[in-house]
Amino acid sequence: MKKTKMILGLSLVAVSGLILVAADHVDAPAVTGNAADITDVYTFQGQDTNNLAFAVNTQGLLSPNATAAATFNENVMIEINIDNTGDNVEDLVLQAIKRDDKMYFFGPYAPTTTGTSSTIKTSAASGSVTISSYGATPIIAEKSGMKFFAGPRDDPFFFDLGQFKAILGGTASGFNNPGTDTFAGTNVLSLVVEVPKAMLGTSSKINVWAETKKKQ
Repeated sequence: MKKTKMILGLSLVAVSGLILVAADHVDAPAVTGNAADITDVYTFQGQDTNNLAFAVNTQGLLSPNATAAATFNENVMIEINIDNTGDNVEDLVLQAIKRDDKMYFFGPYAPTTTGTSSTIKTSAASGSVTISSYGATPIIAEKSGMKFFAGPRDDPFFFDLGQFKAILGGTASGFNNPGTDTFAGTNVLSLVVEVPKAMLGTSSKINVWAETKKKQ
């Protein structure tokens, strides 16, 4: 069984009941804008209510021109960690890594190691999808009840940065309704996997966090 060792590059922690949104659009220069830079993590019930969808967005604030050239990195794995026992330690992982023009997915499966170092268990391969191109019709693959997508998407996170700064500066007392979408017109590279809930254990509540890990 071939295993590839990956070391933590960046972590974003979040808790999920039914719907989760977490965002981080400002990072240290070493990770900002590159394949290891996580901007958002979303977990929500799928259109099929028996499924749960996980989305991890990376490389935020891409202009339309930059989006066409942006790519996933073959040396960076995206890992979704799932704790279904409430101890804040991953019981299951969903992993994805790019090879050529495809994204390959593994899991959900119980990892042999937890924490900042991970391996890819190739025998736990769950599917693959051709990475969608900017401006093209999205490509969605399905296998064994799971669905997979990888490619550019409009940044879904809404934040009025100007008003936020005004509140911090004491010149405004609150946000406007409607506000101004600071991220309008910018894109991200998105990874989405939909999983039958039966694959995630029997708990009614799960903790979810995502990491990017670089190959060593």
